Amino acid sequence: MAATAWGGRGFRYALYGALFAAALAYPFVFRQPFPQDLAIKIFLFGGLASAWNVLGGFTGQVSLGNAIFFGVGAYAAAVVQTQWGWTPWAGVLLGMAAATGIGVLIGYPCFRLKGHYFAMATLVIGEVVSTLFMNWQWAGGAIGVYIPIRDDTWKYYQFGTTKLPYYYVTLAFLVSALVLSAALLRSRMGYYFRAIREDQDAARSLGVPARRYKLAAMGISAALTSVGGSLYAQYVLFIDPHSVFPMMLSIQVVLIAILGGVGTLWGAVVGAMVLIPLSEFTRIYIGGTGSGLDLIAYGLLIVVISVIQPRGVLGFFRKAGAA
Repeated sequence: MAATAWGGRGFRYALYGALFAAALAYPFVFRQPFPQDLAIKIFLFGGLASAWNVLGGFTGQVSLGNAIFFGVGAYAAAVVQTQWGWTPWAGVLLGMAAATGIGVLIGYPCFRLKGHYFAMATLVIGEVVSTLFMNWQWAGGAIGVYIPIRDDTWKYYQFGTTKLPYYYVTLAFLVSALVLSAALLRSRMGYYFRAIREDQDAARSLGVPARRYKLAAMGISAALTSVGGSLYAQYVLFIDPHSVFPMMLSIQVVLIAILGGVGTLWGAVVGAMVLIPLSEFTRIYIGGTGSGLDLIAYGLLIVVISVIQPRGVLGFFRKAGAA
């Protein structure tokens, strides 16, 4: 029995190693800008969905406002450069601290709500934050912030001649989110998260301080999401409230997690590998007509996948394994 368990674990680790090696080699096989840009977006949104999964999947608190933390991270990385001349890496740390604090401030009153009431509250707060930034002139207001272009350097995380640094940094972001998620799943905190998700009242009756652990989940999710926002700002070198606080961003992150398999470790990655290429290719091939056919096709494919396998794309693999 022990040998069988070790064999299964060894195969899993070997598979993880092979996937990681393939990810490292990918940009040397696909050297054109588009496939590298596509991979960067998959890694970025996979990491964002993993961050959301800590709160929405593990803890069962479905938030539609994670764009708040994405935008805070993006503005932190941009503003520390334009206002103070600091490196964007300082903005990453500042954004994590600010997003964590904002997440706790939002969660403290909103966690009194449950289900769709909590989801709607986070959605409304996201729109409020977007409006505040649109009128905050010190941070660029509605015009946004142009990050000054510099020579290729790690200090300012700008590389105009190659996408490789962006590729590997976003890959590291995704891997870090997965490692943290795996550690949480195996920790006491992770058990408390899942207990709250399954039955919050029962968890409280067993002595689990539900609000404290929901706030912890919100803080972890917010901090991780803000890192993604900071990396995005440095990748595009321009941000405004419409691009980093959009409601659609929050919804897209939720869709990725649900399509892949909500509450699972690899669901966010699988969902990003399905949804991001689907979004990009429908936009490229049928998005230029002006008729919205790309959005129709995109939506229909999401509906079909959701109807066929409500547990997400990972459900197909589990069903095949069971068979």
